[in-house]
Amino acid sequence: MSILPLEESVILIVDDNQNNLAVLFDFLTESGFKVLVARTGESAIKKAEYSLPDLILLDVLMPGIDGFETCRLLKAGDLTKEIPVIFMTALDETEDKVKGFNLGAVDYVTKPIQNQEVLARAKAHLSIRKLTQKLQEQNAQMQREIVDRKQAQINLEQLAAELEKRVESRTVELCQTNERLQEEVNQRQQTQENLQQSLHKLQHAQSLLIQSEKMSALGQMVAGIAHEINNPVNFICGNLNYVRDYTEDLLKVLNLYQQHYPEPAAEITSTAEAVEIEFIKDDLLKMLDSMRLGGDRIRDIILSLRYFSRQEGREMELIDIHQGIDSTLMILQNRLKFKANRPAIQVIKEYDTDLKNVECCGGEINQVFMNILANAIDAIEESCTEKTMEEIKINPYQIRICTKVHNPNTAIIKIADSGPGISEDLCDRIFDPFFTTKPVGKGTGIGLSISWHIVTEKHGGSLRCCSTPGQGTEFAIELPIRQKVREMATSGSKIVDR
Repeated sequence: MSILPLEESVILIVDDNQNNLAVLFDFLTESGFKVLVARTGESAIKKAEYSLPDLILLDVLMPGIDGFETCRLLKAGDLTKEIPVIFMTALDETEDKVKGFNLGAVDYVTKPIQNQEVLARAKAHLSIRKLTQKLQEQNAQMQREIVDRKQAQINLEQLAAELEKRVESRTVELCQTNERLQEEVNQRQQTQENLQQSLHKLQHAQSLLIQSEKMSALGQMVAGIAHEINNPVNFICGNLNYVRDYTEDLLKVLNLYQQHYPEPAAEITSTAEAVEIEFIKDDLLKMLDSMRLGGDRIRDIILSLRYFSRQEGREMELIDIHQGIDSTLMILQNRLKFKANRPAIQVIKEYDTDLKNVECCGGEINQVFMNILANAIDAIEESCTEKTMEEIKINPYQIRICTKVHNPNTAIIKIADSGPGISEDLCDRIFDPFFTTKPVGKGTGIGLSISWHIVTEKHGGSLRCCSTPGQGTEFAIELPIRQKVREMATSGSKIVDR
């Protein structure tokens, strides 16, 4: 399989909009690519199987089968499953983007299309595809060479056996040749292992890029929603005080009228009875109190959303770890509530009051909490199908969160669930990129890998998983409370991992 230069790569554009097709066709052709076009999902699948393009730009909303179904069919085909797919979509919901990634897409661009963005993303994924193809070719070549070497070794051993009695002096020479061949085989195997490690690093870098894009989009969406809701909620809550004062003044005036004019006109009496004026007097202030409680609840949710999304995750600063956990729980509150197949999941918090602020990248640490807590909820919901409601009520599902100060510069956060647990051999692989225990289509296998990278490589901490089948799973996070202290300790003496 020959690898063409990047500029000679073939790109298939799938879009039912003739204008979009024309603009992208002209731009990518001028950029040196060979471009094919299709206006429906069915046509795209046929052209992809026939021409085997290097990259597919796929529109989501199309007549007939949409982009999601087209992508699924492409990834199910033996000829087309390795072709990278970039979605072109005007949908900005995170759920739609995650759905695209779960179906096998490598990236997305939003409409209206920016030509330079399409060109940059196309070149990036074409480069990754070319590198992957090159590694596969080199691996295949090495495998062939290893087989040839082994066959040569067998032939030499047979020749040595036949000539051993005749030519005693050739025995030493043949042994030396055999040793050299074995050494070459070992070198080839070492080269193969190095290439495998390089491919693993490339996949890890790709997973980091995908997760970064997803979390960036999530943060922007959450921050935007919190900002847009905050102003009208403040307006409502601020005016409720005045509304209550005005209402109390009006009720005072009404009571005075009733005291001084106990026998009003018949029309007033009938109207008062029709609208139930006495009930309104008793219930109106209660309604205002309920509205205030509702407004305060909305403001608490907005504060949690803003705290969760306000950290950019790029620079270290002092962060209240407990507030980060609480904001993450607030976002996941809907998943913790009562559902038809299970009671509400109990959250037990055991916070160490001595643990104040931790120097870290708040947004990224919140991302770690989100991944671990979401996995805990998934595990609990998976086990619900195996138990009746009565069994669950006897042993209710729980998520226990404990924090403590281990030593003057180490904070420990433990998150344990009462789900089904996982076996010991899976615990050893749970942080590997793209490894997941969830059914196909429900997990990407990069959440815990990203979390491990954030905790260990960026913050100098540790992330461990301990689980026993049938007894739940616990994740233990260790973080330096002050990064400067960690750096001084690292430069002054070797740190021993206990």
